[in-house]
Amino acid sequence: MRKYTVQVARALVYTGLTLAVATLLILGAGASPLQCAGVFIRGIFGSLNGFAEVLVKAAPLMLAGLGISIGFRSGFFNIGAEGQMYMGAIAATVVAMWPVQMPSWIHVTLAMAAAFLAGGLWAFIPGILKAKFGISEIINTLMLNYIAFDLTGILIRGVLQDSTDYLPQSPALGPELAGILAPTRLHAGFLLALLMVLIVWWLMEHTPTGFELQVVGSNKRAARCLGINVMKSIVIASCLGGGLAGIAGAGELLGIQHRLLEGLVGGSGYTAILVALLGRNNPWGVLAASIGFAALQVGANTMQRQMGIPAAIVSILTGFIVILLLCDALILKLIEKRKVEGAA
Repeated sequence: MRKYTVQVARALVYTGLTLAVATLLILGAGASPLQCAGVFIRGIFGSLNGFAEVLVKAAPLMLAGLGISIGFRSGFFNIGAEGQMYMGAIAATVVAMWPVQMPSWIHVTLAMAAAFLAGGLWAFIPGILKAKFGISEIINTLMLNYIAFDLTGILIRGVLQDSTDYLPQSPALGPELAGILAPTRLHAGFLLALLMVLIVWWLMEHTPTGFELQVVGSNKRAARCLGINVMKSIVIASCLGGGLAGIAGAGELLGIQHRLLEGLVGGSGYTAILVALLGRNNPWGVLAASIGFAALQVGANTMQRQMGIPAAIVSILTGFIVILLLCDALILKLIEKRKVEGAA
């Protein structure tokens, strides 16, 4: 009970600090914090479209954040969700462009499956390099992001470009994720993200595979002593994480843009890292953090449109939250160190 009380207290303190920084930034922009707060809240809850837009933006963050959280809990530090999302979108585009007559739901299912495989295979590369050769996955996944982005640019100026248009983009794709709250942009991808939260929670908390992944992430030596195949666990974690990120990319493609183009992902893969960290790598925490970040983006965009407050404030607050998370981790390590020294 005391543990949860401390966690709640820390969360309240960090929330208060974040609000204080936001207030200072708004004052610096020459606006009233109270008036901005009203506009911010109305931007989220003042209309059906605003509320739906929060869920639209939360879906890719949720999926990619879940994938990253699996890796983090397994000792695989995946920084490559951005590239994995692009690879998933590329694979989904190829399948969506198939000139084969089939029911739309089957076509969408095949596209999403292809996206999962493509994202998983893209993450498999750094996964096997880490598992077999001990090469840092942080550098590899980061570099693969640039390769995936540039590959997207090449393809939409080549074999995947719309032949009837000079713009670097694919043709309009027929199969699309069904809308679930007309006339807003909310689509079935959000429901898929919620389903993935349940599946990842069940996998990590109630299956032998999830137990093995967590043991490997906590202590590889202990995992080997228990007879767990460490290499296999790292590869599984990398592929699952990449696959979920691939689905996130396909969701943006088939649910929102309906064309493959540069900037499709829009940095969601990097924001998803913060979502996983803020959610403590717990599926339910990732769910809450993704909706929170999405609400922050929607509210800030509304303030920019109505009051001229730069939406870049969100980026500053995001950086501040990262600093708080790092400080939190440092404080916990210092407390643990003092306890060990005291016991000795």
